[in-house]
Amino acid sequence: MASSTVTHLQHPAYTSSRAARELGLRRREFDLAVHLGQIRTVPDEGGGGRRVTRSEVDRLRTTSGFPDALRQRVRLVGTTEGAEAMRIPVGRFTRLARLGLFSPVRFYLNRYRAVVWLYLADELEEFTTVEDNTPLLTARRMPEGWRDMLDEGVDLRARNWRGRHRGFLLRLAEDPWESAGALAAFLDPVQLAELVPDPYERSHLHRFRPGPPAHGAQGSPAAHLIEKIMTADDPAEIAWLRTELTAVLQDARRFRPAPRPAVRQAPSAPPPEEPAPQEPSRGLLGWLRRRSA
Repeated sequence: MASSTVTHLQHPAYTSSRAARELGLRRREFDLAVHLGQIRTVPDEGGGGRRVTRSEVDRLRTTSGFPDALRQRVRLVGTTEGAEAMRIPVGRFTRLARLGLFSPVRFYLNRYRAVVWLYLADELEEFTTVEDNTPLLTARRMPEGWRDMLDEGVDLRARNWRGRHRGFLLRLAEDPWESAGALAAFLDPVQLAELVPDPYERSHLHRFRPGPPAHGAQGSPAAHLIEKIMTADDPAEIAWLRTELTAVLQDARRFRPAPRPAVRQAPSAPPPEEPAPQEPSRGLLGWLRRRSA
């Protein structure tokens, strides 16, 4: 898989919509190609999102088999179509996916709020060409170790998707705070509060914490399910995220401390006023007072 390369913006460069048209891709195909590192993007210095340089578009146009080959590399299939491509029953395909033997790259919720996982067709076809995988595809029963895992309820689809999505977010990060935000996106609020007890620092980190790629109405069952998929739940995965986030936060603090509100100094009390000297009284009454004194 090619990695995304971040370089300085060189003009002229295309917006995502224009680049997709130049490459003959639908927008969702273009977005996935960027996600997978098939198309390199650069930051827009004007703050208008990411762009694609003309030289990158020219590079892709000169690749063998363009544009069909590029479309094939981002072709997604669901469970039924994936099973057909691998020439195995749907049930076996699902079991192999649950075991994490190939990873989904996207998901969505259907109208019944069931998770529909999508896979790269190229990866599934490549899986069938590996000789060591033949028993998993053709044997009447799954090997005993795999069966035990399935009996225990193992399902690594969400975890493997998080790993792929996390890699995409980290490739696009341009400074340590964005890297920290990408890691924090997969931890629940309790974990983050433990790792980042300072409320100002936690608030700053939240600015760089991307949301899930799929959306549901706030507070809806769909939104809760998407949040569950996005949040790490495996102890080993959580431990890795905590360790990585702790290290990246140290870099982020050195790079740029989190902003804090200015401390207002209480105004100092004015010095006490000295009593004004009294003028001596004049006339007879004044003389009598001075005499009495």
